[in-house]
Amino acid sequence: MPFSVYVTGFTMGLSLIVAIGAQNSFVLRQGLRNEHVFAICLTCALSDAVLILAGVVGLKQATALLPMLEPALRYGGAAFLIWYGARSLLSALRSSEALAVGTAGGATLSASLVTCAALTWLNPHVYLDTVLLIGSIASQFPGQELVFAAGAMTASFLFFFGLGYGARWLRPLFADPKSWRILDGIVAATMWAIAFKLLQGG
Repeated sequence: MPFSVYVTGFTMGLSLIVAIGAQNSFVLRQGLRNEHVFAICLTCALSDAVLILAGVVGLKQATALLPMLEPALRYGGAAFLIWYGARSLLSALRSSEALAVGTAGGATLSASLVTCAALTWLNPHVYLDTVLLIGSIASQFPGQELVFAAGAMTASFLFFFGLGYGARWLRPLFADPKSWRILDGIVAATMWAIAFKLLQGG
């Protein structure tokens, strides 16, 4: 029985992470550029683990006690996504100098980690959807919530490291600067679409 709960948590966690979003786009880009891949993947996976635990132990109760938490997360996250989308669009419109795979002078580890943390912790969907949803589903397995959470955490670790290190297979495609421009354009559109959805009320 605990194993089936673990598998359920794994499946649910994977299904929620796979969707294209700000965090996944950043991990993919880092993997393609081969920049700080391990640190970025580990940061994303550990952050997810913390958020999953938060959902299991009751973030839903926290938002009920602090009604202002939800709009603060919503508008703060939307503002960050709009800025990040604009940065990606500018990157898409620039010359190929900063877009080629393997070019030197990429972002430092600290700068990359700050961006990664912001894309994770300033994303309201993490709290409004993933955390609350995982928490509510875990509550259906009384006494085995942590087993469910462990399954979801495992899915997170496998996904992020698979995405980060699996991106190397796409490097020949992204050796063409046009591919980077297209990717940056898609990232910008994705960020703005998420921000628009947040500003519209979810």
